[in-house]
Amino acid sequence: MKKKYLLAPGPTPVPEHVSLEMALPMQHHRTPQFSKIFGEAAEGAQYLFQTKQDVLILASTGTGAMEGCVTNLFSAGDKVLVINGGKFGERWGKISETYGLKVVWHSVEWGQGADAKEIESILAQDKEIKAIMVQASETSTTAAHPIEALSKLTRDRDDILLIVDGITGVGVFNLPMDEWGIDAMVTGSQKALELPPGLALVSLSEKAWKFANQSTTPRFYFDFKKERKNLADKTSAYTPAVSLVAGLRVVLRDLQEEGLENVFKRHNRLARATRAAVQAMGLTMVAPDSPADSATGVFVPEGVDGGKLVKSLRDDFGVTLAGGQDQWKGKVVRIAHLGYVDTFDIIIAISALEMALKKFGAQVQLGKGVAAAQEILLEAY
Repeated sequence: MKKKYLLAPGPTPVPEHVSLEMALPMQHHRTPQFSKIFGEAAEGAQYLFQTKQDVLILASTGTGAMEGCVTNLFSAGDKVLVINGGKFGERWGKISETYGLKVVWHSVEWGQGADAKEIESILAQDKEIKAIMVQASETSTTAAHPIEALSKLTRDRDDILLIVDGITGVGVFNLPMDEWGIDAMVTGSQKALELPPGLALVSLSEKAWKFANQSTTPRFYFDFKKERKNLADKTSAYTPAVSLVAGLRVVLRDLQEEGLENVFKRHNRLARATRAAVQAMGLTMVAPDSPADSATGVFVPEGVDGGKLVKSLRDDFGVTLAGGQDQWKGKVVRIAHLGYVDTFDIIIAISALEMALKKFGAQVQLGKGVAAAQEILLEAY
């Protein structure tokens, strides 16, 4: 027998009671009964986003909501500033270029967060830029960008938006949409929301809705104004992912019961424990200066093939972590600590990594990383 553990940054584990809720008999989506579920999920999403604005629920992955932000808020020829510090920053730019936007690329070294002063300088020199597009947490590098500092550059201007991919940020650390003045924020179901893939959530500020009224980009399925109109009737424009929405309502109830502040503290504790563990093991973090609380990335020791290491962890040890992407392929291991992850998931991840590294010939003292993690994890008890 081999028990399997899912500790990659998406999809993440789904709680048993949420799975059971989604396994209930299918119901029709155009009924008062389902409208009640949909409406309660949408209200819970406002709590999660910390906003009074509508939160649209789309049958899509997070990338669909990212594309919707581009098509609903801009027109061909509009200029946007894309902070490119990894695979998902790159995605903002690729989507924008697909729809004819002019992309000003601002490259950030992988593993680093953006410098808000550099962004301020770019905006001062180019008054045509209509948006900053950025990740709250760049999943490919496990680095966080300074969203609050960036929001100060846009919130008092009516000619520029701050658009945040919060797919591995929302529900992990504090991203108060209204308080900071974030103009568009998206997330996906398979990360901190403890659900299978298939739902995207997106919310726009009043400023962003004004941009939407001026956009001429063609759109059909991802039509935010149409979705907003239907949300007023507690439904969606097109067939929703019924079972996922039912699960979402349960997850959001759980988050409200725990309280967002406690949710953020829990994620931070798991993140700090993981960082302490990998450093005690002598591993080098890939984002030491701006680590995100969603996942921790480390470079594998010299002489170890990271691709083979991740494969062995999954197939031999039964523990699924994530490897590196692009120039970091075969060089990096990423450990997730978001969503339905708790104390002993971290112990499993660290102990499995120690054992696998030793198997591959790395100089690792078994138990040293686990002990370092335990010291911090004890805070919960």
